[in-house]
Amino acid sequence: PTLLAAYAEAYPEVDLELTTGTTTELVDGVLSWRLEGAFVCGPINHPDLEEERVFREELAVVTARSTRRLADAVGRSEVRIIVFRPGCSYRQRLENILAARGVVVTRCLQFATIDGILACVAAGAGLTLLPKAIAMSAREQGRIAIHDLPSADAWADTVFIRRREARTSSALAAFLELARDRLPTQVAA
Repeated sequence: PTLLAAYAEAYPEVDLELTTGTTTELVDGVLSWRLEGAFVCGPINHPDLEEERVFREELAVVTARSTRRLADAVGRSEVRIIVFRPGCSYRQRLENILAARGVVVTRCLQFATIDGILACVAAGAGLTLLPKAIAMSAREQGRIAIHDLPSADAWADTVFIRRREARTSSALAAFLELARDRLPTQVAA
């Protein structure tokens, strides 16, 4: 939000239109020319796209506060995950992390907001995977528990993607320059 506010203040004559969606939806939007660019969880590695790492963040498994250890949450015969709809890269990563630990996810609750996901996790309805920095406030309020992951699973890059052959508008060039100056290259809680 601070980046968007700074851009709006620096370039008040530019109308910035934002679209949210899953990684899959945003990549498709850029490939089909509906979007000039998108912030997504990377890497994407598509021959028609250029990607630039904007920042890196640490991911963690989030559970109800009563769950002391991650092994307690995933050591059950049935695990319920609370996630965004299919196409979300964090959802796919969580499914992969659980599968590597021998867990077959049999139930899934899908939500459209992080607040909805965190509320259900806090109520004990299941677990999720989120950037650690996003979940810290709920943990500080005593609502949830955060479980660190091994380094190989924990770090995710957010990249900005755009079509290789597309001309970069002056508005997008200014936005990217501001993003490079303002966003941290690494976020860790």
